Amino acid sequence: MATTRADKKAQAKAEYNAFLAACPSRQLLDRISDKWVVLVLCALGGEASGQSGAAHTPKAMRYSELARLLAGVSQKMLTQTLRALERDGLLTRTVTPTVPVTVTYELTDLGLSLHHVTRGLRQWAQTHMDQVLASRAKRDAEAG
Repeated sequence: MATTRADKKAQAKAEYNAFLAACPSRQLLDRISDKWVVLVLCALGGEASGQSGAAHTPKAMRYSELARLLAGVSQKMLTQTLRALERDGLLTRTVTPTVPVTVTYELTDLGLSLHHVTRGLRQWAQTHMDQVLASRAKRDAEAG
């Protein structure tokens, strides 16, 4: 039985199992499986060019840069996504007192470690989209 705070924390960590309904890691999986989260992490990870295989250098970006880059994201959704990622410790928000105020977002070390995973997900989706579309068309033709 865990007695100290450190013991309790270690026990809880050992018990994280996303297959269990009460596991808090499910909330995290829900967050990081969101398309806007994946795209924000990839953008801040330096993948704005969208090129596969190229070396990427993480970079700080302003809100307006992210909004332009993420075609189709609403202002509300981008704001909610950035706030959630900041709360989770995946990015930092830096306010510079200029006129007007400059706000930049940058991956933390934790966010960078997740970016390495999301980069592979984005690349996989882009690489295999033709196969997925062909499969969808075949199944739709069979069903219709």
